[in-house]
Amino acid sequence: MKRKLFICLLWCATGFSALAQTKSNKIEFTEYTLPNGLHVILHQDNSTPNVAVSVLYHVGSKNEQAGRTGFAHFFEHLMFEGTENIDRGQYMSMVQNAGGTLNANTSFDRTYYFELLPSNQLALGLWMEAERMKHAKIDEVGVETQRKVVQEEKRERIDNQPYGTLGENVFDLAYTKHPYRFMPIGSFEDLNNAKIEEFRDFYKTFYVPNNATLSIAGDIKIEDTKKLIEQYFAAIPKGTKEIPRPNIVEPKQTEERRKVVYDNIQLPAVIQAYHIPAQGTPDYYALSMLTTLLSGGESARLPKALVDKQQKAVVAQSIPFPTEDPGLFLTLAIANMGVKVDDLESAMNAEIERVKTEQLDDKEFQKLRNQIESQFVQQNSTVAGRAENLADYHVYYGDANLINTEIERYMKVSKEDIKRVANQYLTKENRVVLHYLPKSAQPK
Repeated sequence: MKRKLFICLLWCATGFSALAQTKSNKIEFTEYTLPNGLHVILHQDNSTPNVAVSVLYHVGSKNEQAGRTGFAHFFEHLMFEGTENIDRGQYMSMVQNAGGTLNANTSFDRTYYFELLPSNQLALGLWMEAERMKHAKIDEVGVETQRKVVQEEKRERIDNQPYGTLGENVFDLAYTKHPYRFMPIGSFEDLNNAKIEEFRDFYKTFYVPNNATLSIAGDIKIEDTKKLIEQYFAAIPKGTKEIPRPNIVEPKQTEERRKVVYDNIQLPAVIQAYHIPAQGTPDYYALSMLTTLLSGGESARLPKALVDKQQKAVVAQSIPFPTEDPGLFLTLAIANMGVKVDDLESAMNAEIERVKTEQLDDKEFQKLRNQIESQFVQQNSTVAGRAENLADYHVYYGDANLINTEIERYMKVSKEDIKRVANQYLTKENRVVLHYLPKSAQPK
């Protein structure tokens, strides 16, 4: 009893501390837009001598056409090939030699580049991102090189990875019209069939200042940084092509869809995916909190029931995909040795039904709120995290200040809201179900 009381007090203390941080440590920033359309966000934090320089291009796999998938992710690689003023293969070494690191990532909705540098190397980061935006090399040598790199990545991370095709199978089954049915990695065939002119057209369409957000956080002086941005970015011309924004609405799903996938695995798995509203909507916040309730730690409902108590699974979790258009809420579990896949699915369904029918008690709800508050603080605890979140909030929501206030949207979610969204969205007719089985179980 004493231990339970201590744990409860610890959770409360963590929650109060996180809430105090969100209220007292407001993240100050300056934002403006250059005449060429480049949106700039600057956050000054002189506590450590480093800086994050990032550029978010509002282009992801959602912007691609059927038959030409994988372009956004391909460009994430191609943009490290070099520019008119940076020799091929030198992009990474220049940052590393300056004591920094760099990386990039692509999603359904965006492509994001960043450098983490000593603050006295800010000009280098800005120059290199300006070079990427204005003078990138889009030539046959770079395209052929990166074709091979992307193909090898797909083989390694998806085709030859146990459960690696989970994403492409789930999204292909869940979406019939919307381009979310294409995973960012794309297909070999589409990339191999694309001509050099198509790659150059993609660059001229999307890699333009009016489709980009430059977000800088760290040990900077605002006015000095503005001058550097003017020096490196102001002369880059605004894009002249119309930027495609798909307006396809996925038809409402009215009956369950199921699929069996035979994979190079030993333990079966069950994946359920439910259609949910886009990020930023009130119901999305309730569903996000529901995810934390189901799988936010070892003591959360799915692992506690399926892994610890029933020992039917070795892994059990839920994942909401935060997407600009309506996305998916996944629950998945990998079966324990000897457990039948149908029994595992029944156990997963039982936990979903609990959320729908049982009232969430005050103690568990307070723990949930504390977890959300703590996560909110942690994701903004580094200059890299702040630079990325400021850019995301501006692009997706049109309000960078949500970096300070979005927690209030979570705190508005009630116990009744969580129960309501579970009943509204986690229904049989609104889901797809995949059973992953070992290839040895495939009928001859």
